[in-house]
Amino acid sequence: MTLVSRYFERDLSWLSFNYRVLMEAADTSLPLYDRIGFMAIYSSNLDEFFRVRVASIRSLLQLNKPKINRELAYEPAVLLQEIYAVVDKQQNEYGAILRNSILPGLRENGIIIYQNEPLTEAHQQEVKHYFRSKVLSYVQPVLLNEAGARKPFLENRAIYFIVKLRLKNTQDGEQVKYAHLNIPSDQLPRFVELSKTAGKHYFIFLDDIVRLNLGSVFPGYEVLEAYSIKLNRDAELNIIDEFDGDLKDKIKNQLSQRELGPPARFLYDATMPEDTLEFLLETFELSKEDLFPGGRYHNLYDLMKLPNPITPDLQSAPLVPLLHPKLESVESVLEAMETQDYLLHFPYHSYDYILRFFNEAAIDPLVEEIKITLYRIAANSFIANALISAARNGKKVTVFVEVKARFDEENNLRWAEKMKKAGIDIIYSLPALKVHAKIALIHRKTADGQIQRYAYLGTGNFNENTARIYTDHGLLTCHRKMTKEMEAVFAYLCGDKQKRHFKHLLVSQFNLQECFLEMIDREIKQAKAGDKASIIIKLNNLEDEKMIDKLYEASQAGVQVELIIRGICCLIPQVEGLSENIQVTRLVDRFLEHARVFIFYNGGDTEVYLASADWMKRNLYRRIEVGFPVYDEIMKAELMEIIRFQLQDNTKAVWLDTHQHNMSIKSATNETRIRAQMDTYQWLKQKQESFYKPEKMDSENHLKNPLSSL
Repeated sequence: MTLVSRYFERDLSWLSFNYRVLMEAADTSLPLYDRIGFMAIYSSNLDEFFRVRVASIRSLLQLNKPKINRELAYEPAVLLQEIYAVVDKQQNEYGAILRNSILPGLRENGIIIYQNEPLTEAHQQEVKHYFRSKVLSYVQPVLLNEAGARKPFLENRAIYFIVKLRLKNTQDGEQVKYAHLNIPSDQLPRFVELSKTAGKHYFIFLDDIVRLNLGSVFPGYEVLEAYSIKLNRDAELNIIDEFDGDLKDKIKNQLSQRELGPPARFLYDATMPEDTLEFLLETFELSKEDLFPGGRYHNLYDLMKLPNPITPDLQSAPLVPLLHPKLESVESVLEAMETQDYLLHFPYHSYDYILRFFNEAAIDPLVEEIKITLYRIAANSFIANALISAARNGKKVTVFVEVKARFDEENNLRWAEKMKKAGIDIIYSLPALKVHAKIALIHRKTADGQIQRYAYLGTGNFNENTARIYTDHGLLTCHRKMTKEMEAVFAYLCGDKQKRHFKHLLVSQFNLQECFLEMIDREIKQAKAGDKASIIIKLNNLEDEKMIDKLYEASQAGVQVELIIRGICCLIPQVEGLSENIQVTRLVDRFLEHARVFIFYNGGDTEVYLASADWMKRNLYRRIEVGFPVYDEIMKAELMEIIRFQLQDNTKAVWLDTHQHNMSIKSATNETRIRAQMDTYQWLKQKQESFYKPEKMDSENHLKNPLSSL
């Protein structure tokens, strides 16, 4: 293979990942509403991609920067054309899946969504009544280009109709007018259920309820045509925070500007006539580069809210969170941590143990201080409320709130202000850096008056909502040296800039990248000596060229490298002379794979690390991230067993090829089907049951030599 570049382009790689999501929507072996969920996820992902990535590339183009990245050698104009071509192809496939599979599948199950078809007389009356009683008060029609009218404005991500009108009782072309009006899906359900008829369930888009009643909105006019439109605006906040100043206020000021950002994508119904499209270009001051033809309906991430009237037959049953065999029976999580570490795997394990950790600390009279980093806070956060309770109970609480977490800035600011009012010390972000670490530290006085440290380190956010759908790992520990190093991390976050040395923790800005490079070099040395050498790395995204080059070097030395990369992967696998010893697996299933896991063979003395960091430039150079070792041998084996499931998955995993294609893993007819997420759940469930019924399973034997099959 002749390579144009040593790396996949990151945005095209992301589109390859989103296509993997679309593959799940097309998978007819899945329950219908699971597939509909993946349709919604694909649409939501693409929406954000245009608001963030495409908008950024277009900004570079306007700034006349000839190269986005020297190594990738992609000019912005060329890259945009590639992106548009890929998106157009995927969108066509998306529409085909919806029309030819999803909607017919719903009909087969007695669920009908009206689309451009006549309603029954009874449903017509229901729609008319619903419009007058529910919708009309939210509709805001605006005649365009009227004398003295304000310049029209389209809100970000909102759905509108552009309506062509003519005064009644006239055929004069000059009497033709245009108007736009909003579809109030932010106020009302996007899918409205109508009365059940002949045993079938009927739904209608809110858009079509408005469409069928346009005559009531524009009395005195004949409605000639109506087409759906939508505008995505640039979502980036233009914040310069490398100097002193109140970053919190800067964020607040910029948040109001986000909804006013320049166009990133203007979606319109592809059946719209050319004259109407030209009118829109002029009226809303759009360029042809803003235009993206679409279907009759936009914002199809609303499919996530499509009611399922015959639950549970058409979707997967929820998995009941599991009890941790050893933590469930303890009276005090903090006291239990004094004798051993605990490793939790979410969403398989209940997140209640983490809530107990903080709730217990909030009311324990021996706890004196709590420190924590918060990146994405749940809208109704039990953890934030526990911290408020702790402060009101007289404990010193310090919370580092990252107010630059994209799309969570407003929620994080709201919670920060609420916590500050309760007496919590709030630290807002760091200049030029995001704090992405997921760590917490508790100080508790012992019987002899000493201070004992209790820590939580995780790969995922302190967010009980995402903990139900993201796969992550978390460690509860009192490890003396590790928790002492956590003190140094928090001191740095609080402004103490003295030089730090970390022996146990991996901390970006200090030693994280350096340590990973050293561990890879160690495997290279082993391979060159003729000894076994292997690396297993699981990440959300792999982008940084320095890390990729080191993995290429490892492959060339004979190190066996297994990568599990959910999203962006700029490394090109399976290229002779470059990466033939590197296999990239991509796993997409009902839970979002979010953990970062690092396993180094190390001559048989396997080292295992977990971290908050991906191997992207932003994580390595522009964030505070924390990685941490797993020292306990049983816990190491447990993690490696979970990783083994993922590497052997032949149901939901795909392999990435040299062209960024998601290649299905072909298995022999009689081969055992492995579905990593479901098998992990069942395996942990057996461990739970075996703790109470030991005769069921010898869990220690089950965990022996987990690397032997990798």
